[in-house]
Amino acid sequence: MRPPVVSVVAKSGTGKTTLLEKLIAELTARGYRVGALKHDAHRFEIDHEGKDSWRLTKAGAATTVVTSPQKSAMVRIHSDEVEPTLEETIDRYFNDVDILLTEGFKKSPLPKIEVHRREVRKDLLCRGELHDPALLAVASDEPLDLDVPLFDINDAAGLCDLIEERFLR
Repeated sequence: MRPPVVSVVAKSGTGKTTLLEKLIAELTARGYRVGALKHDAHRFEIDHEGKDSWRLTKAGAATTVVTSPQKSAMVRIHSDEVEPTLEETIDRYFNDVDILLTEGFKKSPLPKIEVHRREVRKDLLCRGELHDPALLAVASDEPLDLDVPLFDINDAAGLCDLIEERFLR
């Protein structure tokens, strides 16, 4: 069964990761098992040159997994260089969590919390040129007149109350 998913979106440098850290910590403290999925529009490396896992992948392994008692990590090469769909990724890796929080995926139909900082961007992604009906709330460092709930950018508890009410009860 697929978990509920909420995506945190904003322009780069606005504080998406910082807010996600706070949301994950708060939801975990409330007893939920939380998954996190970050979208990266660029090529990224979690392996480092010379490490065993990097060497195995470089040698041609399509999938390389490193596992220990504390955690596991996987590198999977997309032979056709096509990113799996969001649905495929969720179905494959997140069936054991109560909720999945994503960073990015601003063009998806997922429910979204937009992070807004006045000095980074004056208008909102989800209420600017596009009116995204999936916008759930905004976390901002300034007052805004919106058609969705507005939270202080540091109010992780309030945002988690909203997430619990909408998706976890």
